[in-house]
Amino acid sequence: MIMDVKALPGKPGNGDIIKIGLLIQDNKSSAALHGAEMAIQKGNKNVSSDGKSFRLIAQSMVGPWGTGSTKTVELIFNDKVMAILGSHDGKNAHLVEQVSAKARIVFLSAWASDPTLTQAYIPWCYNCVPNDLQQAEAIVNEVYLKRKYKQVAVITDKGYDSKMSLNSLIKKAKIAGETDPLQFFCDIRSNDINLLSDQIMNSGINCIVVYGSGGNSGKIIEQLNQKKLNQEIFSSISMLNDSGPSNLRLKNLERTVFISSGHWFTPDGLLFSREFEQKYGYIPGPVAAYAYDGMNLIIEAIRKAGYESEKIREVMSKIKYKGVTGWIEFDSMGNRSWKGEFITIKDGRLVVAK
Repeated sequence: MIMDVKALPGKPGNGDIIKIGLLIQDNKSSAALHGAEMAIQKGNKNVSSDGKSFRLIAQSMVGPWGTGSTKTVELIFNDKVMAILGSHDGKNAHLVEQVSAKARIVFLSAWASDPTLTQAYIPWCYNCVPNDLQQAEAIVNEVYLKRKYKQVAVITDKGYDSKMSLNSLIKKAKIAGETDPLQFFCDIRSNDINLLSDQIMNSGINCIVVYGSGGNSGKIIEQLNQKKLNQEIFSSISMLNDSGPSNLRLKNLERTVFISSGHWFTPDGLLFSREFEQKYGYIPGPVAAYAYDGMNLIIEAIRKAGYESEKIREVMSKIKYKGVTGWIEFDSMGNRSWKGEFITIKDGRLVVAK
């Protein structure tokens, strides 16, 4: 399925249209599509001096394994996009990375946090989301070093991204000289959570880290809270995914501390949230915010670099951009430079965690 989002509501000039690709997980990934679309429309309010405007070409990656490669090839060679933004899981991100590197087209990941994406040092690949190692380091510093918790448990599903998050936490805990957290795998569709809560109550655990998609991990946290466990709960950016905070039952997630995407409380972030809600009818979560920042970043790089792929890559490697998720710049490996920040829930509202 291909979605061609026209260059509106600006007034494109008579020059060429610059196409930018967007790869989303499936046809339900509306938050990423809306975030990227909003950035394109913002970019076209001020058409460049040469009359060029931008158009978003979005492709869903739903389908059998390998669809990500096929869709990337279509965007690059059929649609002639100048760069690609990705809002999907880590497995698909690796497929996109391989194709874009061979084609020498910039690929900016705006959701996958798999740290191995940039470990191969492919100069065409960048990530505007703090990766799992960065998020794990922030959690380790907060949980082990600041709050002095010693008995830590991790609850996760068996998905690829969840395993990468778990492995990153174990690695960072070892580097900090801490013991490995206890590991529990949970299928929310079974009665695993009842068994887990009993184990946690009898194990002396004083802190829980939950990894997984927003839907699954949210249900796990809700059920843990219903069991009236006293342990503090931490979770990653992925917890507050597509559905956005307004659609999560926040009161049932009290006591949970989340890695912050940065857009909840800043003036730019609040303005973005208001405009987004007015346009699309719901409050944007991190998926929309990162897609919006990522697309704005690509547009700025193209305008600064011109219309040659190599120059776009050079600008991306040096860019400093103030987005709704904070300042974005990349290290030599293409990772976003990031300082850990946390938010939590109080009286059903997201607030900065002290």
